[in-house]
Amino acid sequence: MVRFREGARLDTSGVQDRRGGGGRAVAVGGGGIGVLGLIAFVLVQVLGGGGGTGSGADVASILAQLQGGGSGTADNTELAQECRTGADANDSADCAAVAIVDSIQDYWSTALPQTSGTAYADTQTVFFTGSVQTACGGATSGSGPFYCPGDQLVYVDLTFFDQLQTQFGARGGTFVDAYVLAHEYGHHVQNLLGTNQRVTPGETGPTSGTVRLELQADCYAGVWANHATTVSDDGQAPLITEITQDDVDRALDAASRIGDDFIQTNLGNGTVDQDAFTHGSSAQRERWFSTGYQTGDPAACDTFGTDDLG
Repeated sequence: MVRFREGARLDTSGVQDRRGGGGRAVAVGGGGIGVLGLIAFVLVQVLGGGGGTGSGADVASILAQLQGGGSGTADNTELAQECRTGADANDSADCAAVAIVDSIQDYWSTALPQTSGTAYADTQTVFFTGSVQTACGGATSGSGPFYCPGDQLVYVDLTFFDQLQTQFGARGGTFVDAYVLAHEYGHHVQNLLGTNQRVTPGETGPTSGTVRLELQADCYAGVWANHATTVSDDGQAPLITEITQDDVDRALDAASRIGDDFIQTNLGNGTVDQDAFTHGSSAQRERWFSTGYQTGDPAACDTFGTDDLG
């Protein structure tokens, strides 16, 4: 299982805790995803939130009206007290998420200017419960984790990681959570590079720009994973000391359960409609995460420059 260096220092400034008291509270509407009739409608958002194309805000706004709730006020006091070291990250899922955000941003702050000449701009992950207001509109837990280019923030209700196991059947684990967060920061990288501008809002289909954007974010997540055990917390030693093959297998398992075809078959009407694809098939999501993980090279993630998406 992925492990963090016991004495590593955690930086909670990369997180806004808007949960109003902290902890893994149950989200509004029975845990966030709700009844099956709603699932097929909202899961176009899972792990991407439209990827910055603008289509995600419409779904999220509708869901916010259906389920209600508030945006919450950020208060990192409790999180900062609980999440001080890598030892805390090894014992707490909340602190592990903080450590993962630290690692992802530390990696891209060096890698992005080296590989593209573009400076990396730190951003924050918002922990929320139930619903939240964003520059992209209102969103709920049912939207899944997402990135909003309007305010350049990553949003996640941490109960989603539990839902991946209970409702999607994923094996779960800390590295699965890391894959999810790294995917969302992949969208932030795309936003900084201007890749979003290559995508027509609302476009769907197996070779659409929307799918290419999502698969590239999967690949960027894999790139970070390749380098994760070499990224230091303070310039002295790696923050993450170990990633096992089991961790990688769990991430691939999660990727397979959030492919469009899996969702349509198991959580939709049972029929696969490729014209409605927004994130790519299970096989494609596995392939592009693996591409990033095996190469460790962001240049290998050019999903817009290939006719072979898998």
